[in-house]
This record gives sequence, structure tokens and C-alpha cells, in this order.
Amino acid sequence: MTTVTPPMGWNSWNTFGTNISDQLIRETADKIVESGLKDLGYEYVVIDDCWSERQRDADGRLVPGRKKFPNGMKAVGDYIHGKGLKFGMYSCGGTMTCAGYPGSFEHEFTDAETFASWGVDYLKYDYCYHPSSVPGPLMYRRMAAALKNCGRGILFAACNWGAEKSELWMPECGADSFRSTGDIQDNWQSIKGIAKYQITENSRICGRPGCFNDMDMLVVGMKNVGNVALGGCSTEEYKTHFALWCMHSSPLIIGCDVRNMDGETKNILTNRELIAVDQDAEARPPFLASDPNAVDRQMIYAKILSDGSYAICFTNYSDAPINSTLLFWELGLSDTCGYGLKLRDLWEHKDVGVFHRDFTSTGIPAHGTRVYRAEVVKLK
Repeated sequence: MTTVTPPMGWNSWNTFGTNISDQLIRETADKIVESGLKDLGYEYVVIDDCWSERQRDADGRLVPGRKKFPNGMKAVGDYIHGKGLKFGMYSCGGTMTCAGYPGSFEHEFTDAETFASWGVDYLKYDYCYHPSSVPGPLMYRRMAAALKNCGRGILFAACNWGAEKSELWMPECGADSFRSTGDIQDNWQSIKGIAKYQITENSRICGRPGCFNDMDMLVVGMKNVGNVALGGCSTEEYKTHFALWCMHSSPLIIGCDVRNMDGETKNILTNRELIAVDQDAEARPPFLASDPNAVDRQMIYAKILSDGSYAICFTNYSDAPINSTLLFWELGLSDTCGYGLKLRDLWEHKDVGVFHRDFTSTGIPAHGTRVYRAEVVKLK
């Protein structure tokens, strides 16, 4: 199923891991609607690994965990759909999932038909325990063919952690998104490592409409509680995390327990102006608009948007506050072209003025960001 903009939703793995249930999924769906997340585009409710029994049934079909999901998966899907949301599930291209449950290797068409019968709208497809003799492109091609022919539109979220340079071949394999990195953890080093990997001397990860660059699920708001909680982050670090995922048009898949969001978490996840950057129709990747020799300290990301404006993200990777200056010629605006930039602060939600030649963002906190939408304007 081709998707026009990066998918948005929630996934059970980051917080709950194996501790999932029918009740948890229903309560989460309720909260996504009640909190206003649904109205902002967070529509997929995705059950990750550990949902099934350890063995297939006599017909070779996957069986929902009888204790975790006593009413079966179609009942869960019906409840989610009844809330106006979409139903997501997980499988793996190997003989087993990453947690040791049955994988879809050589069961691709059977599993795709099963998921379709349950009303699944989204499939996260992992990469554990796949036979080394089977190339990754072939493995994902097989499940893509099964999903395309199962009788239901199911978004195909490929998750092979960036192995085998998957950004080069995932679009031709039928994936709607592809993971470009290993698994995220709830700490600053993990967020920084994933973000900086996207633009390096030897690596340039680019998604596109219909096949988005998935930098992994969000850890915003986890606060060192849950399955991947390995240190936690400050509010500034969570803001940077969210801003950079939006700059790269990554899928925005929430990983915290939305039933217990505090105000800071909700303010980050519901930032309409940043979500608009993520959901921009052209889904262009950002480019580096600052000194490439200073990337250990700071990076200025610039992203061309479909209306002709730019999103500009000043990112402080250092451990102390900084000032950071953008020279407009890095965007293609020369000193003599007669144009400048009208800037709007997307965290403060206010206009900051019209500038010519350059702009300095001051007092950017350690591990923090300043994000602006920049309209190109003719100078008087």
C-alpha cells in the first residue's frame, strides 16, 4: 500500500516489550483518541513482537497468544477500527522473530492472508533469524508480493536495521518505509548516533514519497521507564530527537505509554508546526548547511519544503550552550540576489523577523535545538 506521507502512530515495543495484552491495546487506542493524537495524524496502533503462540496451528497459521489476546486478533482490530484508527502488527522475515516466536520465512503468503483476515493495515517486518543464504532483497520482495496480493491494503514497514545498504534497494522491493539504523534506546547517545549517521562523509540516507526513511520509533516521553529505557533523556534531548525525526520525514511512531503522558511529552508530540515539516508532501531529506568539520559540536540542517520555504534546524551536539550562524548562501541565497528569509520559531510558535545574508541563533542549550520555518521574501 503506497502511503503519501510518513506514517504516524504508536508501537508497543519500546515501553512494553513482551508485556502486551488485549486490554493494553484497547486502552492505548482510547487514549490516542481522547488525547487528540489521532486528530494530529497518529493513526496506527501497532502490536510488536511477542503477540503469538510459540507454535503455528495444524494448518500452518499463526495463532494469537491465548492469554494475552483471548478474543483473537480480529476482535482487537475491530476495536481499533471502531475508534477511527488503523491496526498494525509485527512479523519477521526469518524462521523466528527476534524474541523467538514463529517468523514468516516460507509462510509469507499464508501470513499475509491471515493478517488481511484480521483487518491489519500495517506490518512491521523484522530481520532476525533469516537464513544467511537468502539475500535481504529477495526476502523483502517475497513478503511485498504476498502483501500486494492478500486482498487488503497493508502498509509494509521493512525493518532490517540498515543492513546490506537497504536504502539502495528497499524502494524496488515494495517497502513503504525502511529502517536505516539499529534499534533506538532511550538515551542521548543513541539518539545522537542515529541522527548523525544519516549525514556523514560516507553515508547519505534518503527516503522519498512512498518509501520513507525510518529512523526507528520515538522514545519521547519514556523517561527511563520501559523495555528500551537505558538512561532516559532530558526534555531538551527529547525535543531534539523529535525535531530531527521531523527534518528527515521519518515515520513518527510513538513508543512511550500514552496513557501516562505528562505535559512536556504531549507538547513535543503534538507540535503541529513540526509535524507539518515531517508530513511535507515532497518528503525531501535535509542537507547540511554548516561547516562539515564542526559536526561533532553542531550541525545546521536545512530542508526544502513543497511551498518553497525551508525548515532549518540548528542542533547543538555539544555539552555546553552555543550560538550558531547560518549563512544564507548555503541555501542558494547570495548577498546580491535581493531576497532574504522571514523566520518563524517552531518551538516558540512565533515570528522572529526578516533577515538578510545570515542569521544567528543564540543560546542553544546543550543537546538542544532551535527550529525555524524560513519563507523566502523579496527585500525592499
